[in-house]
Amino acid sequence: MSGKPEWTETKYNELEAIFHQRGYTNFKWIKPDRIVVSQWVRMKCMFGCGEYGKNASCPPNVPSVSECERFFREYSTAVVFHFEKKVDKPEERHAWSRKVNAKLWKLEREVFLSGHERAFLLFMDSCCICEDCSNERANCQQPRLSRPSPEAMAVDVFTTVRQLGFPLEVRTDYSQKMDRYAFLMVE
Repeated sequence: MSGKPEWTETKYNELEAIFHQRGYTNFKWIKPDRIVVSQWVRMKCMFGCGEYGKNASCPPNVPSVSECERFFREYSTAVVFHFEKKVDKPEERHAWSRKVNAKLWKLEREVFLSGHERAFLLFMDSCCICEDCSNERANCQQPRLSRPSPEAMAVDVFTTVRQLGFPLEVRTDYSQKMDRYAFLMVE
């Protein structure tokens, strides 16, 4: 039970049953106050990410870093899902992300319908729901389905997932396996 917040075992078991039914077995619980939110992550988005300003769920179309930090503190528990993938070509990443994110959205919906009205998912990669993004939140083609990534919400994924014992290293080229993480906030 280490890492799990103060919830009854029944609540955890109910949610874990949903996760397992959907095929998710590589996950860990985390207290939201252990999710590290940092300004440097936003700076990396602004100065280094090719999707900055080109995705309706990425900066600058997301809350400020301080608002992101406040958002996480409103929750009592979260679960981190780990995904691994090796792609042959860089452009294959988004097709894989689109497929995984669509399934994750269905998981969020099921958790919501199970009585967790504040369930909120952070995709394991940029949104990618639409092949051609509108680039602006106000013009998003799928506002109900769109979700930010942890990085878009200024989460220092490296520090946060390493606390849980998950692997994450900087990749130097696309021949290396990717480790991606989605966060499901639950109350």
